[in-house]
Amino acid sequence: MIFERDNWQEIMAGIRKNKLRTFLTMLGVFWGIFMLVIMLGSGNGLRNGVLKDFSGSATNSFFCWAQQTSKAYEGLKPGRRFNFNLADVKALEQIKELDVVSPMNELGGYDGVNNVVRGLKTAVCKIQANLPNLAKIKEFKITKGRFINDLDEREKRKVCVIGPRVAELLFKKGETVIGQFIRVNGVYFKVIGLTKVASDGDEGRDDAILINIPFSTFQNAFNMGDVVGWFAIKSRDDISAEISEKRVMDILKQRHKISPLDEKAIGHWNMEVEFKKLEGLFLGIEILVWIVGIGTLLAGVIGISNIMLIIVKERTKEIGVKRALGAVPMQIIGQIMLEAVFLTSLAGYAGLLVGVLSLELLNSAIGESGEMFSNPTIDFKVALSALLILILSGALAGLIPARKAVAIKPVEALRSE
Repeated sequence: MIFERDNWQEIMAGIRKNKLRTFLTMLGVFWGIFMLVIMLGSGNGLRNGVLKDFSGSATNSFFCWAQQTSKAYEGLKPGRRFNFNLADVKALEQIKELDVVSPMNELGGYDGVNNVVRGLKTAVCKIQANLPNLAKIKEFKITKGRFINDLDEREKRKVCVIGPRVAELLFKKGETVIGQFIRVNGVYFKVIGLTKVASDGDEGRDDAILINIPFSTFQNAFNMGDVVGWFAIKSRDDISAEISEKRVMDILKQRHKISPLDEKAIGHWNMEVEFKKLEGLFLGIEILVWIVGIGTLLAGVIGISNIMLIIVKERTKEIGVKRALGAVPMQIIGQIMLEAVFLTSLAGYAGLLVGVLSLELLNSAIGESGEMFSNPTIDFKVALSALLILILSGALAGLIPARKAVAIKPVEALRSE
């Protein structure tokens, strides 16, 4: 049936005879799959742009920091301030649900900045104290040199790893960075590594001016004693970060005599929770896009079905002749469905092709500069699935007119004008 030359000649003759009608009918299908591809690609672009802030970080991690108590507990008044300490680190390391416990500090407090000097040049930077294990939670892309290691931490070496903006402000272009010294609050640090930004947005801008130094060196050089500013913690891969976070909060509250009901004393931010929220949001957007897209496709397919009904009516006498000459019902059904599938597939493939090319052009125009919108493409399997759904819909669109054509009696068909 598919490869019979007469059938294809009949289809082509019908298309040439009614060019405008065929074009407008196919336009509905073309537009439907084109819009589906564009909406899916745009949804992916928005998703990729928003989730860029999570790139380079373990999604099963969380952070907690000391604030101010809001409830009285064990004779202590509300409004009390407290600090985490190194003893808390040892206590948290005993929690079996945790994979990494990394204490952190910043010179000048969280989001504080400081003047960093090299020769006659000065840069405003963020000075952060970290352990080497922080690299298991947050990605540090080293372009030259190395990151802080365990020996740096144990020996309290005055070494640092600097961000790209720091190097740009303190060093000349092409100048050797590794092995040079910079001064922070009168203390000299040797540059052992240079990083590049691993993520976009505010975090990326902060990373560009960030200087990492060993935690023990920071405590000693800037007289921080055993004070810990906050913790970066990674849960075990087989344990939810929400479960681990609750365990950590309970132990820290117990150690610092904080009411179990006090929700404000310890600030916290769980990356896994936020990531799941965004994943749920974009899943909802994707479902909505499919509903709207399939609805648009169905409108085009219904148009194909209506046109096929008109074609069947126009060919009533022709169908009668075929039946009188011995054509079986399946031949008539196959002819009508073949034409419907051909028109649907041709329009669908064109819409799919134009949609994908449009997304590629948009992606090229945006490049790496997009912050909230990035890489607006669709998966090949998704595109193929959409096309297969369209072809199946085309077959169904031709089924009703085909059944109507078969229902026509040859004698009545021959009498029709």
